[in-house]
Amino acid sequence: MLDLIINSFWIILPSYFANFVPVLLKGKKPLDFKKNFVDGNRLLGDGKTIEGFFGGLFAGILFGLLQIYVQQYLPIQFHHNYLTIVLLSFGAVFGDLFGSFVKRRFNLKRGEPAPILDQLDFLIFSLVFISLILEINLSTVIFLILVTPIIHYISNIFAYLFKLKKVPW
Repeated sequence: MLDLIINSFWIILPSYFANFVPVLLKGKKPLDFKKNFVDGNRLLGDGKTIEGFFGGLFAGILFGLLQIYVQQYLPIQFHHNYLTIVLLSFGAVFGDLFGSFVKRRFNLKRGEPAPILDQLDFLIFSLVFISLILEINLSTVIFLILVTPIIHYISNIFAYLFKLKKVPW
């Protein structure tokens, strides 16, 4: 069980970093250039910025590069390579954009909660993207789906307490 926990977190850490860092950046330039979709709502909204997208992608890749360097000294089963960290990081930022796109289609405003979608969009896309090149153990997927919402909730509370987010979800 401990191996499952350690390896699951080791695999997904680039995604977690790619998903969290945009909150710190407070970007100003909307990724959708303030354009509306055919339904009249914004494509993504002001919360998805150029700075956040590329900053998150860069942060995930940078953390993954650190993992590649240190993994040779650790007794872990999964070893990252350049492609896995790029796929995981891109999957995280793309999944977050997808979540915002879906929320706008349901007329949810920035900051309004969308349970499950808010917590798992980045994770699901990261896992789908990495599964294009390797098989991820089903127990790893299940573990991550169960634990990520808890981690997401706790990190959002901290982000709210430190005034990095306007809402605690």
